[in-house]
Amino acid sequence: MNNKTSRKFIKPHTPQWKRNLIILSRKNSARIGGAILLIIILTAIFAPFIATHDPYKMDIINRLTPPGEDFILGSDNMGRDIFSRIIYGTRITLQIGFIAVTIGLVIGLFFGLLTGYLGGVFDLVFMRFVDVLMAFPPFLLALAIVAVLGPSLTNAMIAVGIGGLPIFIRTIRSATMEAKVEDYVEASIAQGASTSRVLIKHILPNITSPIIILVTLRFPVAILSAAALSFIGLGAQPPTPEWGALLVGARAYIRAAPWVVNYPGLAIMITVLAFNLLGNALRDVFDPRVR
Repeated sequence: MNNKTSRKFIKPHTPQWKRNLIILSRKNSARIGGAILLIIILTAIFAPFIATHDPYKMDIINRLTPPGEDFILGSDNMGRDIFSRIIYGTRITLQIGFIAVTIGLVIGLFFGLLTGYLGGVFDLVFMRFVDVLMAFPPFLLALAIVAVLGPSLTNAMIAVGIGGLPIFIRTIRSATMEAKVEDYVEASIAQGASTSRVLIKHILPNITSPIIILVTLRFPVAILSAAALSFIGLGAQPPTPEWGALLVGARAYIRAAPWVVNYPGLAIMITVLAFNLLGNALRDVFDPRVR
């Protein structure tokens, strides 16, 4: 359903935020992505009730057991239940995405607003530094940071968050530069409003759309980056049931016990797909250039 059809049955005096929600709810990608994400969030919340085994308990006798009654998705090379480890790994995955994106958002919001609003020498000098960071691929930048900080889940989240900073700063700066020339901002400045008041009361509320879109689209990138860091041994360390870490010990058994690799990889794929579907729907609704 295109945007023109989506707006056809919306009352003309409906507030813009409600209009956007109605249009969003009519998009199949938003419905599918939102439904999958809701299931993932509920799974993380009720993990102790859903898991059938202790995710850390080893049972060497039943190692590499195929999927069946005792182990729904089979067991790994240490005899741990893969299903339970994936369920508990949902919490860690969402935590990784939330913390990494929050780091990028908070720091990017601060510097993006300042550089976009103040301009001048500060903007010129600071953005050259951002350009240097953008010369490195985000994952390579995160890899270098976590290599310096040391391998751990916390350092991986920090590194992934910092790796996404240039995108947040440039996006927010661009939106701020567009908003600061609007009449309502100039009128506020003419009335003597302080810089902080103009930024917080007038500019920030009017650049939320690109921020929401960016956050949603950066979430799966953060999850994939953290999983990749764990896969090469620089992220979550054993026996943490992080999905990327689950694949580390499974590489040697990809032929003999493919379920050890397939199910954690499938969990990553479904989660990333859900965020991408929802992010694309949000972009279609909130981005005026797309509309």
